[in-house]
Amino acid sequence: MLDSPYQQCVRCVMDTSDPDIVFYDDGTCNHCTDYILRINPLFADPKKNEESVRDLIDRIKSKGNQKAYDSVIGISGGVDSCYTAYYAKINGLNPLLVHLDNGWDTELAVQNIQTVAEKLELDLETVVLDWSEFREIQLAFLRSSIVDIEIPSDLAIPAALHQIAEKHGIKTILSGGNYSSEGILPLQWGYHVMKDMKLYRYIVRKFSKVKRKKIPGFGLWKEFYYKMIKGIKTCYPLNFIDYNKDEARLLLEKELGCKFPERKHHESRYTSFWQSYIMPVKYGFDYRLATFSTQICSNQITRDEALEQLKSLPYNPETVGREKNFICKKLQISSEEFDSILKQPPLTYKDFPNSKKRITFVYNVYRYLFPKK
Repeated sequence: MLDSPYQQCVRCVMDTSDPDIVFYDDGTCNHCTDYILRINPLFADPKKNEESVRDLIDRIKSKGNQKAYDSVIGISGGVDSCYTAYYAKINGLNPLLVHLDNGWDTELAVQNIQTVAEKLELDLETVVLDWSEFREIQLAFLRSSIVDIEIPSDLAIPAALHQIAEKHGIKTILSGGNYSSEGILPLQWGYHVMKDMKLYRYIVRKFSKVKRKKIPGFGLWKEFYYKMIKGIKTCYPLNFIDYNKDEARLLLEKELGCKFPERKHHESRYTSFWQSYIMPVKYGFDYRLATFSTQICSNQITRDEALEQLKSLPYNPETVGREKNFICKKLQISSEEFDSILKQPPLTYKDFPNSKKRITFVYNVYRYLFPKK
């Protein structure tokens, strides 16, 4: 998907595999420049951040007073969500852990979820998606050739979290999302952040015969309903603390006995295969570029360290065949069909009907009317 001569940022490791990247005269790019200008100042005053997170915790306790739970935490079995649960517990919160089972959990992820719930003595509620319907929806996205094939899962997760929060009268969802490991992600690699149900519905209608009845979605208007009408807010506590993912991993392994895969989002076999194999092979996107660039900007690794790691393939050649067979068998398609899908022209959200302009406008209006304090 490269339309211009190859170039790589001299400060981070983002390159022209992102079609929207912008390079400046000094060789740096828009991604790391935006991170440094917009996000780094958020961590400039540790004392203020400590006061902010303490105020957040106090407000959550106050809203959850005399209720069974004061917050909801979506837990995947990965480092970020497990640490969020740990952080909430040691700060006196009583969250309800919620896991969305879409059929692709690794054994390691399931073990981590159970370990965190048991060791921290937190209740766990698991939402299991209807596999027959969800499989057809996933196949629709795979056959569409859009890069962001995990949109169905990425929108089902907030839908489930908000539904459960509403059911229990909980006003706060604590997310493990954070700037220190997720601050950089090109929109063409991760359009799911737009919560675009117009694109979602179009792909399901065009590339499948399934009627979406049981699989929840989460678009702009549903977000508005939960946030403005029901008063359910999502908070990101890891953005207020000095969060280092490697240190969090070691702590969770030592204190709770968790075990984690080496790479981000690899607690799902489908997500793992998509990011490590499908994205680079079909689309020319190496997801590690975004992860490493974020870590460079947050001073967790050096650029040289990132470049050294990028010398290796994003997938394991010895296991990729086995993983492909597993994916095909579970989706009930032949390896021949899967290979033909990989050979189809790669597409992004720009190639489908979408509501990006409308969603961007609404978010901008919301940020203007309700600026962050």
